[in-house]
Amino acid sequence: MRVKGASQSNNKRKKLFTITKGYWGQRKNVYRRAREAYLAALSRAYNDRKRKKRDYRRLWITRISAAVRAEGMSYSVFMNGLKKAGITLNRKMLSEMAINDAKGFSELVAKVKAAK
Repeated sequence: MRVKGASQSNNKRKKLFTITKGYWGQRKNVYRRAREAYLAALSRAYNDRKRKKRDYRRLWITRISAAVRAEGMSYSVFMNGLKKAGITLNRKMLSEMAINDAKGFSELVAKVKAAK
């Protein structure tokens, strides 16, 4: 008598359908479509983990640029001035400073202007 493996197939199918539960249309309840959608979602998740880093860096740069323009300077001049002044702060910390510690950020801009 041959073994068909129905329980394993059912378990595999059930597992996939729980993963694709909130998907639209056939992507949630037709095995082939659900598998295609799931594999596509996995690849997008991988790519978006890389993309997230780029997106945050762009956000930090935009925030720094806005804060520096309020002080009457451009972003590139500010970053170059930081380098010349020997101040090593990453963009994440600079943007946090610009948002939460405006006074400290103004002092930093003053140091950069003096280092020109």
